[in-house]
Amino acid sequence: MKTAIMGFGNPVRSDDAIGIYVIEQLRKNLEKLEDISIFDMGTSAFEVLFGLKGHDKIILVDAVLNTNEPVGTLFKVPAEEVLRAPQDDPMVFLHGMKWDQALSYAKKILQDEYPEDIQVYLIAIDNTKLEVDLSEAVREAGDKVVTHILEDLNQLKAS
Repeated sequence: MKTAIMGFGNPVRSDDAIGIYVIEQLRKNLEKLEDISIFDMGTSAFEVLFGLKGHDKIILVDAVLNTNEPVGTLFKVPAEEVLRAPQDDPMVFLHGMKWDQALSYAKKILQDEYPEDIQVYLIAIDNTKLEVDLSEAVREAGDKVVTHILEDLNQLKAS
């Protein structure tokens, strides 16, 4: 099973960079495996979407604002929540694509090759100031996501 892991975020907008942090940690902890692709969705989103071709599973990590939950709250969104019909959004820019928009466009691009196995991890944030540091609560939530993903990948290897 080929798995794509996509981290979203802006590395200079404080806690919005959590998806990028997670994929950096995964790169440090994962051996180079042919069946796992790690994508930085920070600035080249459309180009990366074409790289999803041939993957059986997609794991996404992103920040989420305005949840009314404490900063660092981790959400694992069921696949059904993201398997909606693609919606065109003329306001999507290469540097500002969100996870749900990425899946919508990936569904259009991949068509019959669009995988059904999708996991989305969202982490509640409230700081998107021009800073390069993550808050402690968001970093801890990111570390939990890394652990969840590594456990999930180990289960895939075992099966």
